[in-house]
Amino acid sequence: MSSFPVTKTSTPKAKPDPHHLKFGRSFTDHMFMMEYDEKEGWHNGRVIPYAPLSLEPAAVVFHYAQEMFEGLKAYKSKDGRVLLFRPDMNAKRTTRTNQRLCIPALSEEVMVEAIQAVVDVDRDWIPEKPGTSLYIRPFIIADEPFLGVSPAAHYLFMIILSPVGPYYEQGLMPTKIFVEDEYVRATPGGTGEAKIGANYAIGLKAQVKAHEKGYEQVLWLDGIERKYVEEIGTSNAFFFIGDEVITPPLGGTILPGITRDSVLHLLKDWGYKVQERRITIEEVFEAGKAGHLKEMWATGTAAVISPVGELSWKEEKITINRGEIGALSQRLYDYLYGVQTGAVEDAYGWTLEVK
Repeated sequence: MSSFPVTKTSTPKAKPDPHHLKFGRSFTDHMFMMEYDEKEGWHNGRVIPYAPLSLEPAAVVFHYAQEMFEGLKAYKSKDGRVLLFRPDMNAKRTTRTNQRLCIPALSEEVMVEAIQAVVDVDRDWIPEKPGTSLYIRPFIIADEPFLGVSPAAHYLFMIILSPVGPYYEQGLMPTKIFVEDEYVRATPGGTGEAKIGANYAIGLKAQVKAHEKGYEQVLWLDGIERKYVEEIGTSNAFFFIGDEVITPPLGGTILPGITRDSVLHLLKDWGYKVQERRITIEEVFEAGKAGHLKEMWATGTAAVISPVGELSWKEEKITINRGEIGALSQRLYDYLYGVQTGAVEDAYGWTLEVK
């Protein structure tokens, strides 16, 4: 049982059609809220009806972007259980992000308990159609009203929920990726490894540019030399070249993805050679032209596994695995999605049941 009080809505909303769910467009009846101030610390956690916020125009979050967020999903198994996938990892990453943004530390145990509490109240919103889930968005904003560049003294921690369909509407089909070598996402010493909105806002220009050229996503290069591969949009990148799988290392400029960590565990246990090392875009294209780039995929909470079928860089294009999903990408997706939905045995203890 949750220790947080619950106030139920008096005006429940109609649930969206599970066959026509768009990512992040509809929200459940309830949300979680907790406050921080310097006297009481984090306090007054509760589940309340979903409703607009009232913030002063001078709130720090509007002017100096002191905020962070997380993302995870709840799934409903065929036997009716509600499962979360590695929420402890989201809580650990929140701790690291808060340290980087000078946001007061939030107990990891309290965060996981809060997630369970609000998901439990709105469990009937979890869609059961294959490929669907309940997206969970915890976030913290600095709502103290003052204009000054210093850490705020008051914060809100909130969790909202959104029933979602597949992240990519076309399903698990290979995407076309544009290699961005003009704009950069992060540099050493910056906030690349933190889960903050600013990292995504500065990527919008490149995303629009890629869409205008007919590509779904951007492959970011390093911010210094513009030659080392970093991330794919909001996801981590993997390359199956020859007999080994390569992914960029965690060095402060890319997000330590939870799906990334899970994939590394699986690949090593399945006997694949795995390297976490820097890889240049030239090496990727050379491998592609020589026929050694067997598969490429992105990992992330929203899409889980997203295979890549085409890369474009400096007017050159390479097609990967004939533009089809590869066997390893498919195996990884089937296993992870199976564990998340309770269809595959959870040998790693990665799921947490909401009771």
